[in-house]
Amino acid sequence: MGYQVDNAIIMAAGVSSRFAPLSYERPKALITVKGEVLLERQISQLKEAGVEDIILVVGYMKEQFAYLKDKFGVRIVENKDYRTRNNNSSIYAVKEYLHNSYICSADNYFMKNPFEKEVDDSYYAALYAEGQTKEWCMQTGSDGYVNHVQIGGEKAWYMLGHAFWNQEFSKEFIKILLDEYDLPETAGRLWESIYMNHLDTLKLKVRQYDDDMIFEFDSLDELRTFDTSYVNDTRSKILKQIALELNCSESEISQIRAIKDPIGTEAIGFEFVYDSVQYGYDYKTKVWGRSNG
Repeated sequence: MGYQVDNAIIMAAGVSSRFAPLSYERPKALITVKGEVLLERQISQLKEAGVEDIILVVGYMKEQFAYLKDKFGVRIVENKDYRTRNNNSSIYAVKEYLHNSYICSADNYFMKNPFEKEVDDSYYAALYAEGQTKEWCMQTGSDGYVNHVQIGGEKAWYMLGHAFWNQEFSKEFIKILLDEYDLPETAGRLWESIYMNHLDTLKLKVRQYDDDMIFEFDSLDELRTFDTSYVNDTRSKILKQIALELNCSESEISQIRAIKDPIGTEAIGFEFVYDSVQYGYDYKTKVWGRSNG
């Protein structure tokens, strides 16, 4: 007997600093990929599967998500701690809604709809790495539940995409989260980190997917590989202005890498390469030039 899905939690509060400079101008979840807004595509897939109660957790640029309430009827919950805590704060913000719930990241692109109205058991979506990966790799015991998680590995199933928590899992996770939330070390942890420390009581299986099923874009260069329309048109006013001043095409600007605030989570600028020369851009001053390095 399976679990009837009560709702879906979509986490969209983060700043997506690695996605600079596009993330300076709009939340990563609201970029258009192959003609569809990332988050709108995921909401539509949930609704097509019969999941009507969708709770969207927002923080960074929260105003840009407001239209989704009218367009799709989603509920919007604000995570006011998104700048100072990791995604455990988004789970905390919706703790009263957690039952038989999908837990989703707003920036995933699913080639086919992975959602369903009835689910057999709690799970985390996973892809298989033949070679080395820096992702979170899972091992399972004879009972089928995850009994070991490590960051990095090879020939392993690694976490990517959504999860499903049944009511028992949700109840136990909330209990642990409440116990540990105010500990100094908890603030910077992903919910997955908390889960990893309690595998004895938090039971998840691995839901295996083909490697062309779930995509996540950590940088503009990765997005360009998936959606080639971004090669010549980045949709970024910042990059368009830089291309104009360099008298080059946007396609010639590559290897874009965010520069993070050493004491924070947000990007304070980014580096890029043009004509084999590395440049830097300061978001505060809006000034760019050759990098010292």
